[in-house]
Amino acid sequence: MALLSKKDANLILDPLADNNPITIQVLGICSALAITAELKASVVMAISVLFVMGVGNVVISMLRNIIPSKIRIIVQLIVVATLVIVVDQVLKAFAYELSKTLSVFVGLIITNCIIMGRFEAFALGNGLWRSFLDGIGNALGYGIILIIVGFIRELLGSGTLFGIPVLGDPIAKTGLYSIGYENNGFMIIPPAALIVVGVIIWIQRSRNKTLIEEA
Repeated sequence: MALLSKKDANLILDPLADNNPITIQVLGICSALAITAELKASVVMAISVLFVMGVGNVVISMLRNIIPSKIRIIVQLIVVATLVIVVDQVLKAFAYELSKTLSVFVGLIITNCIIMGRFEAFALGNGLWRSFLDGIGNALGYGIILIIVGFIRELLGSGTLFGIPVLGDPIAKTGLYSIGYENNGFMIIPPAALIVVGVIIWIQRSRNKTLIEEA
């Protein structure tokens, strides 16, 4: 018997493409603009949100029958804030320099529309396993866009990936720089992220016409 039914598998697969939280639902855009100038920061933020959403959805699902409806938002905020504190402390312990780079943006995971939206729309009405899959799926959909944007911005803006030069040395003029290539400084500022996300949205809708909203 398959580990996942088709319905359960769709909880993971749909957010990766046709129901992506960033490109389709247009949620979580702030972090996509702010922290994707470096691929490393994008990967760490994606992993952080994966942990918070996966565990958070399970916790909310466990509590769903005992949370009074009038205070459910407060409870959700407490759960996500606790998980974000864990992420923040782990980063400070094991990747302090990166934690300073991400700084306030890790804290802003608390107000990430994707996380609160999945708590409210899914975890409050479903069991542990399906809530876990939903959290993982939406976090992966969010993370894959961050990683794509971070990859493009760091490569074109700095000529590096994870801080490692891959196009050559711009000072010594080796690699691509030897034939006149120059890094595009525009790519490392936030408006470039908006353009990259816009191009991804355009490509996605060009491939799947059903995603185009009616005017």
